Amino acid sequence: MNWAKTLIILAIATSFGTCRGSVKTGLDNVGSYEQMFRGKRIGIITNHTAYNSDGRYIVDVFSSMPFDSSKVTALFGPEHGLFGTKKAGSKIDPNVYPGTGRPVYSLYGKTRKPTRQMLQDVDVLVFDIQDIGARFYTYIYTMSLAMEAAAEFGKRFVVLDRPNPINGVTVEGNILEPEFAGFVGLYPIPVRHGMTVGELAKMFNGQGWLADGHKADLVVIPMKGWRRRSWFDKTGLPFIKPSPNMTDLETAAVYPGLCLLEGTNVSEGRGTDKPFLQFGAPWIDSKGLTARLNKLNLPGIRFEPASFTPVSSKYKLRLCHGVRVIVTERDLLEPYWSGIRIVNEIYRMYPELFEWKQTHFDRLCGTEAVRRAITANTSLEALKKSWQGRLKSFLKIRAKYLMYPPHDSK
Repeated sequence: MNWAKTLIILAIATSFGTCRGSVKTGLDNVGSYEQMFRGKRIGIITNHTAYNSDGRYIVDVFSSMPFDSSKVTALFGPEHGLFGTKKAGSKIDPNVYPGTGRPVYSLYGKTRKPTRQMLQDVDVLVFDIQDIGARFYTYIYTMSLAMEAAAEFGKRFVVLDRPNPINGVTVEGNILEPEFAGFVGLYPIPVRHGMTVGELAKMFNGQGWLADGHKADLVVIPMKGWRRRSWFDKTGLPFIKPSPNMTDLETAAVYPGLCLLEGTNVSEGRGTDKPFLQFGAPWIDSKGLTARLNKLNLPGIRFEPASFTPVSSKYKLRLCHGVRVIVTERDLLEPYWSGIRIVNEIYRMYPELFEWKQTHFDRLCGTEAVRRAITANTSLEALKKSWQGRLKSFLKIRAKYLMYPPHDSK
């Protein structure tokens, strides 16, 4: 673990050495909230993304602050672990933070919600993890379950806000239906929500969505300098991949749609150098599928033939034929809609070879309507139109919790 941590820190330090951000994250601004932490025992829910603009890790930032005997007493890691190296879905055991003896509790192991015992030496829970802007990215539910625990056990909950990397303006997709709730989607929000983690925390809390009607004693420490229309590469901050397969901003841009392939027997490119930016299977005709997809004229995206051999995940060590995704205009891109159309075309071409992982696919979509429309060959345009009413209602709710000006220019 020491070696893993050292390599990550060196890579991140190099990124910060050439990058000084115009955006200051919540972690940069904790010094303005000194009174809140004075004399408190602090638990931190975090991972390898929690660096300030000077390249200092959150544990070091809090440990060196003059908070009059306040101290970091516990750490909590989400999916992929504290250092972001574990594979998707891997259960993670508790551990100890290197060189300190502080416990590191896993919130993606036997329990996903902090217990009373985990919080017995904590007065304030702090959350600081870089999200990716898609409903089914699990870090936001680690946050909400921890908010519930904080409410139950009388702990203050503080969110250190960070940018939505795929911008805070664009909202897309159907609203999750309650019967499809799970750890890839707990609440009635669209696939692409256009909110920061701080704004989401305020919404989860304010709408009464936490279990048993709990309301956390919530404080969000905001960013400075972030514009809602900004993609991450306009913030001046280095992109630290939030999980092993979220390798860059282009991957994040397509993820809200290409992730749907996880719910099928088509490889979404895991185990290659371009996860979610290429997809395929041994039985796919690359040129044929590419031609069909380009004929759709989907906004902001085009396709080219590709072949790859995954070293892990689906079709491990088998040659796959498929398609590579090229983002041509990210502000026009509709990733979720594109993902639905991609799944539909593959199903139309290979009805006997294509297979659903039905439960997972429906949970990713937050509805069974997408899968049913594809298998019944009914109008996808009508399906898209059908979710607009609930989406408009969500936008009205969302507007109450936006912390940053919604109409900034680019």
